Amino acid sequence: MNAETPTPPPVVGAPLYQLKAEFFKTLGHPVRIRVLELLSEREYAVSEMLPEVGVEASHLSQQLAVLRRSNLVIARREGSTVYYRLTNPRVAELLRVARTILGGVISGQAELLDGLLAQPQKPGRD
Repeated sequence: MNAETPTPPPVVGAPLYQLKAEFFKTLGHPVRIRVLELLSEREYAVSEMLPEVGVEASHLSQQLAVLRRSNLVIARREGSTVYYRLTNPRVAELLRVARTILGGVISGQAELLDGLLAQPQKPGRD
């Protein structure tokens, strides 16, 4: 799913697993994850996010719109500046848990690689 195909709103009465899948689809974009990581620290103005995220302003705007429609972030305007913050601090907690899980996965992969490299290679076998 890309920025041009926004995540549809949750369907009332849909099974919880379907709602969870839609939630994780919303999180399934690197720019959105980076924005949520930034907003886990504090409120940010869009102009402050641009250099941190490293995308064009229009692309950032598209991704912020997806996050707004999903009620993960909220915007407020102060003069000509738009500020964003998380709607729920548990989003920051979710990102921390994901980091911990990924750390374990990567660690396991590194151990597997170390084990493979430590095995003597036998002639004629790959």
